Amino acid sequence: MDPHGSPARVGRDGALSLRVERRGTASVLAGCRFTLPLQVLTPLALDDTALVVSILNPTGALFGGDRLRIEVHAAPGAHTLLTTPSATKVHRTDGPVAEQDVRLTVAAGAVVEWVPDHTIPFTGSAYRGRLHAHVGAGGGLVVVDAFSAGRVTRGESWGFRSLESALTIVDDEGWLLHDRFVLPGAARWGGLGFTEGAPYFATVAVVSPAPVDDLVAAARAGLAAGRLRAGVGRLPRRGVLVRCLADDAPALEHGLRALWDALRPAAVGAAPVDLRKP
Repeated sequence: MDPHGSPARVGRDGALSLRVERRGTASVLAGCRFTLPLQVLTPLALDDTALVVSILNPTGALFGGDRLRIEVHAAPGAHTLLTTPSATKVHRTDGPVAEQDVRLTVAAGAVVEWVPDHTIPFTGSAYRGRLHAHVGAGGGLVVVDAFSAGRVTRGESWGFRSLESALTIVDDEGWLLHDRFVLPGAARWGGLGFTEGAPYFATVAVVSPAPVDDLVAAARAGLAAGRLRAGVGRLPRRGVLVRCLADDAPALEHGLRALWDALRPAAVGAAPVDLRKP
């Protein structure tokens, strides 16, 4: 109870704010503020031009009523790669939804790659994710939004209470993408016309100054190598959208990795990178 006798709100508020700048030939973390249950691990120095930052939730999962807000600003010419050390788990709730709101600002000539592991909505969970990105002139963006239907290996598929995701990408000229789904738990989402029996699904959006034909060719090559069931479409300008289906978690991981490996040189001018996760 609060001092006025009202029930305390369920859940925790977490915030993370990052600013990445270009200094000489390197991208550096110029600003970092966070409140639990969000934090970042020490940036990794891999064989890559990007600053690699791993975002961590030390509580191990999202719970009903949690509200997480992540803001990332990449200054002109900076390049950052944002990931997670493992999949994001969303626990059962009889109350409010768990929310995560991500805002990415990509300045002129900057690059942001948002490549977290997939989200696992447990049976009875309720999750709402939103990602909004603004990409400046000459900037690049890679966004991966991936999910399982639940704890599939335990036979728990499509048992969540609700699952929502919204991706919005704009540039200086206006809209590039607004993609949203709202799913109540129902086994029919795995049927014909939906995920066709595949319990893992993902959307990959790429914005780049590279020719769109090159991005389409790279995406198709990556999908062939990764053996994902997928389709490639063009954004109104500057990019592509890829929809993916997979039969299990290893297939999803392998397929998205092959897709990213193929797209990265074409989209952001960088070689494939090994994040060296256990």
